[in-house]
Amino acid sequence: MRVTVRVPATAANLGPGFDTFGLALDLCNEVTVDTTGPASSRWEGEGADELPVDGSDLIGRVMGAVAGRMSLPIAPHRRIARNAIPLARGLGSSSAATVAGICLASALLDLGIHDDPHSVFALASEIEGHADNAAAAAFGGFTIALPEGGVRRLEPHAALRPVVFVPDLRTTTAEARVSLSETVPRTDAVANVAHAALAVEAFTRDPSLLPVALVDRLHEDARLSAVPDVAAVVRELRRSHVPVCVSGSGPSLLAFERDDREPLSLEAANAPESWRILRPEVRARGYEVDLA
Repeated sequence: MRVTVRVPATAANLGPGFDTFGLALDLCNEVTVDTTGPASSRWEGEGADELPVDGSDLIGRVMGAVAGRMSLPIAPHRRIARNAIPLARGLGSSSAATVAGICLASALLDLGIHDDPHSVFALASEIEGHADNAAAAAFGGFTIALPEGGVRRLEPHAALRPVVFVPDLRTTTAEARVSLSETVPRTDAVANVAHAALAVEAFTRDPSLLPVALVDRLHEDARLSAVPDVAAVVRELRRSHVPVCVSGSGPSLLAFERDDREPLSLEAANAPESWRILRPEVRARGYEVDLA
């Protein structure tokens, strides 16, 4: 049996939508499992020289966890993963691995989970803990994940032109959350409610609202204070009226270009030359599973 799973990168939070908003980006990790080949694991692309090849990586652990819940063994297999999502940069690499592991185990064991995005979303949220990323990875487009476990997918506006600034440093969600306050002033909470409501309109109907909508008072300032080079780029972009937010827990930044302005560049943003710029399109669909 041969199974291939493709899972998109995801940008979560999107400014005021802390732990709620997600946007799927057409930058996909692809994992193929073949039960007819000798047992092995190989990585290509992002993280190829550092990820374990003994099955102890996140994909392997999730596959084992799903199989364990069903008290079923997974047949020995050859696994090849081609990673396009940068690791630990706030672009949902761990959610992509979790969704991939769930879908691979489901397909190999004929569980049917991979046929239902709602089931994949629920299980990925439980296992990995990031419902905002899991929602966009499962459904694609622009998603709103509710604290109670529900999710709503909305069609993103066709004019959205994402640009991702990828710094040459890493962070994890756990590290990034350390600096966040457990309580916030009422005025900040009200501001975020207002800007989050406007952001839904901006992402789905009127992207010209993005510069105003992508304002946050809950998490971005605390996260940016730990990475001054990233904070400086945010300030420069906003001085130029470019809509920008921290992608997930960072340190990557998600900005949006306009047709009537020059393309964004590292130089124009005063970003270090060691950074990268990616221009993935918004991805309308979430994960894909191919069986052979």
